[in-house]
Amino acid sequence: MSKLDETEIIKIFQRKLGRKNFVSEDVETFKLNKPNIVAKTDTLVQSTDIPPKMNLGEAARKSVVACVSDFAAKGVKPEFGIISVNFPSNITRPRIEEAASGFRKACREFGISILGGDTNAGRETVFTVCLFGSADSIIPRRGSKNKDLIFVTGPFGYTAAGLEILLYKKKGKREFVKKAVESVIHAKPRVSFGLKNRRYFSSAMDSSDGLSTTLNEMSKQSKKKFVITNSPHKKDVEEFAKSNLEKLVFHGGEEYEFVFTINPKHKAVILKNAKLLRTPIIEIGHVTTGKGVVLQKNNKTILLKDKGWKHFG
Repeated sequence: MSKLDETEIIKIFQRKLGRKNFVSEDVETFKLNKPNIVAKTDTLVQSTDIPPKMNLGEAARKSVVACVSDFAAKGVKPEFGIISVNFPSNITRPRIEEAASGFRKACREFGISILGGDTNAGRETVFTVCLFGSADSIIPRRGSKNKDLIFVTGPFGYTAAGLEILLYKKKGKREFVKKAVESVIHAKPRVSFGLKNRRYFSSAMDSSDGLSTTLNEMSKQSKKKFVITNSPHKKDVEEFAKSNLEKLVFHGGEEYEFVFTINPKHKAVILKNAKLLRTPIIEIGHVTTGKGVVLQKNNKTILLKDKGWKHFG
């Protein structure tokens, strides 16, 4: 029997649940009355998602951030939430208090009211968060047009570098190490920027599974070619990475930034709003006829494959 990967497992659930024409998206929408209810769920697992030096309070916040980041990319404000927690049977009261405080901090930070949830016991800590908001529509992944400009909130590479430092004890300059680790421990989803500029985006998607994954998914859904002419990293990431730069910037993941495309006529207002909101954004390329994602580098054009995070990969 062949090994199942994440894509095949998702297809099995789609078939079982009767969603044959399902189109993958950052958040789900359904109607009660107008406007649409927007929902998103995400699960954080201790063994794969909580790196060394991240306490349970920070992990709880991260589990909320994972959902908030998807709302940011869709230009929707999360308003309510449900939380499921799973703890080992020997967990102590102080650690439970720490986790609860982390959820409270995140909900206050992003203006979310928790409606309730579920508590379970198991072998390791697991947090599952489901958030809800409302909107007449969401920004799709598939809306980019020819000549659109491709932007990211960013920059990229710090989180992947921080994980290498935390997991594999890779060395670097003191200030860089501090900055990279902080990007892992305290991610900053760009909610205000997404809400302010949603009318200008033709397409958008959260980048937490890796920039190469995001770009390839948006290209595929839009049936357009994405040409990347500028790598969204800073000099200190390049110095740390040495020969590993592309992996850190394009395939690392966990940035909780987002990619968006715009008509060139909106560039000035986008840049103005980014400055007002103190949100770093970087123009990285453009959309054209064709398919796939290509990276133009040193007068060469190479195919940028999807090498981001894959569950069961």
